[in-house]
Amino acid sequence: MASDFGPTNPEDVMVIRELVPGVTTVSLPFTRMKRIKFGGRATIVRLQSGNLAVFSPVALTPALKTHIQSLGTTVSYMVALDFEHHMFLSSWFEAFPTAHIIGPEGLPEKRAEQNRTNKDVTILPFGTIFTKKDKATIKISEEFDREFDYEYVETHPNKEIVFNHRPSQTLIEADLIFNLPATEQYSKTPGKDATSGLATNIFTRLMNTRGSAVWQKRFLWYVMVKRGDREAFGRSMERIQGWEFRNIVPCHGDCIVGDGKGVFQRVMEWHLTKKGGA
Repeated sequence: MASDFGPTNPEDVMVIRELVPGVTTVSLPFTRMKRIKFGGRATIVRLQSGNLAVFSPVALTPALKTHIQSLGTTVSYMVALDFEHHMFLSSWFEAFPTAHIIGPEGLPEKRAEQNRTNKDVTILPFGTIFTKKDKATIKISEEFDREFDYEYVETHPNKEIVFNHRPSQTLIEADLIFNLPATEQYSKTPGKDATSGLATNIFTRLMNTRGSAVWQKRFLWYVMVKRGDREAFGRSMERIQGWEFRNIVPCHGDCIVGDGKGVFQRVMEWHLTKKGGA
């Protein structure tokens, strides 16, 4: 999801760390609707070729540019993980103009419409567009496809594209699963706790992965996925469940290292079993 309420000082509050070998996360505070502390996150993967793939780009600060130079040769792929996570593509493409841009169907048209009133949202040359029609046959490039599984979840309202980096067994997603509170993303923000505020507290209780994750199950089943789309959504979840992954990097909330497959199965239980719950 996107909003105008990212940090005004991203350089000061950005947390850059190596999650597992080859995978770097870039975490920032991010507030939705001025009240709910979601947190935001980009993921940078170093391919075996040395080229970099960036998922859900965030503010490209001087410190982040320097860190990128230390990671690999260049940014060769930029991925908008869904219909909303595209706001920083323009600045990244300006810095890395040879990158292959990836996104879901409808996003180029959305950006073209936004460009009419906001020239900061530039028209970009998308190299790969995921569509419902070609989701089963689409290919990105030989070097990319050697390392990644991907599934276009067209029945998610934000048109999610989910990736699995096979060498590190890391699932990368935007709004498919939340893991609030956004503790790491607010860890360098003075005076702002990731759980403070009534709206944040309520949403954190809904969108976490603790215990049975029943409230997130309910949110997915009854709110996010339309009744007529549940079967197709379930098929996408079955394909993702078939991948080998141990870690999950969400855009909103803390990363999950080690028990990612178990968390995924727990949150998606109703869609995997095709049985809703209370």
